[in-house]
Amino acid sequence: MSTRESIPHSETLRVHDRCLCLHAQRAARALARRFDEAFRPLGITSGQFSLLMALNRPEPPRVGDVAAVLAMDRTTLTASLKPLERRRLVVIRPDRDDKRVRRLALTATGRSLLARALPLWERTQAACEALLGDADRTRADLRALD
Repeated sequence: MSTRESIPHSETLRVHDRCLCLHAQRAARALARRFDEAFRPLGITSGQFSLLMALNRPEPPRVGDVAAVLAMDRTTLTASLKPLERRRLVVIRPDRDDKRVRRLALTATGRSLLARALPLWERTQAACEALLGDADRTRADLRALD
């Protein structure tokens, strides 16, 4: 196709109406806005809630393990941790056995904030699930794309 050729507007409309990626991105943004609003009184975002929840484990996880759970690259995860670390919600420590490995842990302040955030998540989650109808099917369909 040369630079002089163009795609008919009808094709633009067809892609707009059918594109799974576009609709997933729009839905993800809409969900994030709902959860961001719910968490606003605590001063965290939906992404920060997910990150804090991923750290809520019996043993501090490795950076790579958390990145995998959240489907993030390590660089993005490290950048996302910085504001949480500044607020003293999270600490990053070297592993006992291998100093090259970093482990992530919630602080007492982080655990307390997460405990206050959970009821906000539960209310928002229930409201979103009610809008979807069959939320279990939606989750299963989304996991199929992983």
